Amino acid sequence: MPDSTPTQAPRDFQQHLAELDKAGLLVRIDRPINKDTELQPLVRWQFVGGVPESERRAFLFTNVVDGKGRRYDMQVAIGVFASSPEIYARGMGKKAEDIGNAWVNAVRNPIAPVATDKPACQEVVITGDDLRKPGGGLAALPVPVSTPGFDSAPYLTATLCVSRDPENGIQNMGTYRAALKATDRLVVRMVARVGGAGGWMHWLKYRERKQMMPMAIVLGAAPVVFFTGPQKLPVDMDEMAVAGGLGGEAIRMTKCLTVDLNVPADAEIVIEGMIDPSTLEPEAPFGESNGYVALEAYNMPMQVTAITHRKNAVFSAIISQVTPSESSVVKKVAYEPMFLNHLQHTLGIKGVKRVVMHEPLSNLRPVIFVQFARGTVRTEVWRAMQGAATLRADCGKIVVAISEDVDPHSTDAVFWSMAYRSTPSEDVQIINYRRGVQGSQYHTGGPGESTLLIDATQKYPMPPLALPGKEYMEHARALWEKLKLPTLSPKGPWHGYTLGDWNETWERFAKRTVVGDWEASGLETIKRRREDLSPETPTANHEKL
Repeated sequence: MPDSTPTQAPRDFQQHLAELDKAGLLVRIDRPINKDTELQPLVRWQFVGGVPESERRAFLFTNVVDGKGRRYDMQVAIGVFASSPEIYARGMGKKAEDIGNAWVNAVRNPIAPVATDKPACQEVVITGDDLRKPGGGLAALPVPVSTPGFDSAPYLTATLCVSRDPENGIQNMGTYRAALKATDRLVVRMVARVGGAGGWMHWLKYRERKQMMPMAIVLGAAPVVFFTGPQKLPVDMDEMAVAGGLGGEAIRMTKCLTVDLNVPADAEIVIEGMIDPSTLEPEAPFGESNGYVALEAYNMPMQVTAITHRKNAVFSAIISQVTPSESSVVKKVAYEPMFLNHLQHTLGIKGVKRVVMHEPLSNLRPVIFVQFARGTVRTEVWRAMQGAATLRADCGKIVVAISEDVDPHSTDAVFWSMAYRSTPSEDVQIINYRRGVQGSQYHTGGPGESTLLIDATQKYPMPPLALPGKEYMEHARALWEKLKLPTLSPKGPWHGYTLGDWNETWERFAKRTVVGDWEASGLETIKRRREDLSPETPTANHEKL
């Protein structure tokens, strides 16, 4: 079993790997693995093969080759940031249940970064002709193919793309995909829409000024630094200061060698370059985190001016594409407590217990389940659903409210609740004119997306759930295991419980039945016979039990 004791946040990527290894959360693969055909599919199996979330691991490949038989000097780490909430928590030096509060505290109490002129990330410097020689530059990096069979090129995925606002000088950092095109050229895809990526907004300003846009792509930063990229903090917020707040100490920064940008000094690899905003180049197909292959589109070419790295650098990538994946866990463990905090504290809604963002296949963000205490008034239920649907433009296309007895991680249980606790004419609202969620380019068209809100909470007393009581199911499970029958993986609900419509008479009958005294109940019911009613008339309508 992995050691569950939280530690201080790792100061750099390799310390993180060492601590994962010590905790039993890292799998080391020493046999030759083809980065173009085998590496990502091998790790992918732990997300699609029914492996419990708690048993997912980080992977370190020490003997990486490619489709042409080339062997790479660098090792490749994948799944090391967020294959599971436990691995994510290790990167923050926190318990998994404390991640939400840690983010809130870091935003409120940032620690400004500090400058250093002795950066580990510049121990090796590659520039000029060395970038352009065959097999050099980007081609010397063991960049895996993320979606073999569909991707048009190897892609940088675990990126922190650093750019600077030409107006105010504030840097922004985002996680954008980057396709390899030549040993000294790649194409970056920054979200190009209203309210899109910070890098995209910078690109617009450079294009207006007719100036080249500097960019640095950082690979293998400390986890607290990497986690800030997907968090979508405000573009004018110092993300490195938030990362410092997460880790409890200032992040060391250094100046790039060929562009006017500052990057984390202890990163594994930094790719420096310039983007010409006057031109675009076809990029993709590439398997995206929305679960579909992004088809070819024009995006931002970057001319590489330098690659710097540690002497013993480890290349990092993430598992994305169809969820669950590493990229969905990165968002899920941070977004869920953020949404809950917004509903409970910012909006002051009573009765909200949990917010769960549905992960498998749906890309996490479109479908949100909000769980309420039994008896929560309907006005609070609707306020919470509207709050969940509007906190982020890309989250909450479908919001379903459920009661506390329904497991929000079980879609079967949620559908059961929708089937028996909601009436479409009364419990469903459709709100038009929301911005499309990621992946909406695959819908059939029309004037934008809409929002669907479904109140599937319990609104009145209902009969018990028709499964054996908890004590009987627990006893039977112990017997099952004693008999060495197949391993069980129960999903709620797995035992019966009352939902309000249950009285002392029926409870008495049930207790007699399990001890074989059912005839005593028959003596009671014979005294309650009636001649003036139709079959299946509820007794509760005509007598006080």
